[in-house]
Amino acid sequence: MRLKLEDPRILAHLIGIISELVTEVRLKITKEGMNLTALDPANVAMAYFSLPSDLFSEFVVDKDEILGVNLENLNSIMRRCKMGSSLVLEKEESHLKLIINDKIKREFSLALIDVEGDDKQMPAWEFKSVIKMDAQSFVDAIEDCAVVAEACTFIAQPDKFIIESSNLHSAKTEFSSDEAQIFSDASSARFSLEYLMKFIKGAKIANKVEINFSDNHPMRLNFPSGKVMLSFVLAPRVEKDD
Repeated sequence: MRLKLEDPRILAHLIGIISELVTEVRLKITKEGMNLTALDPANVAMAYFSLPSDLFSEFVVDKDEILGVNLENLNSIMRRCKMGSSLVLEKEESHLKLIINDKIKREFSLALIDVEGDDKQMPAWEFKSVIKMDAQSFVDAIEDCAVVAEACTFIAQPDKFIIESSNLHSAKTEFSSDEAQIFSDASSARFSLEYLMKFIKGAKIANKVEINFSDNHPMRLNFPSGKVMLSFVLAPRVEKDD
């Protein structure tokens, strides 16, 4: 296996974002590309990303590979990639070799680990509400809610989408069909801001976000960036008050 990225920054962002949710993962390499699906230790959230093979300048895979990696360790190495660096990934028996080329050549060897569990799949649900909007506007609304509470409520109607939270204080952002594409019946669900604050870092790779939810049902956030996809699933909060 030999993979080369001329610009590894998007992979570095993906690894960095997901490393805040899970530590040990199964990174899957197939002839179609690289992907990861992982469930957080609390079984509350799931993360997924995919990079197609044509984003790599070299993509040599003789067979499907499952690489058990510690994301914290991988993230530490990925952060050593600078502007203008290229990255080569090679599997060598029980290690993943990472070669960073810029002004000089630097090599790292990351021990592969056994990660228990079957290959997970992102669930294929249908949702009552699908909202497509500017990613930064969504980030701002979530950050506003996090100032005043630990959870927020998503409320969608055919012509508007609201994100609000309340405790002793409150915050509310309302989007009309002028600011977002809204495909919705009336639906409402409540989610943890601790997790959402981690998810919104997906705006580092994408200008748009797709928010999918239904009444008191797990939500799905998609951050599409060209052929790259970063997605999260989050279970709803059941309590009515912060």
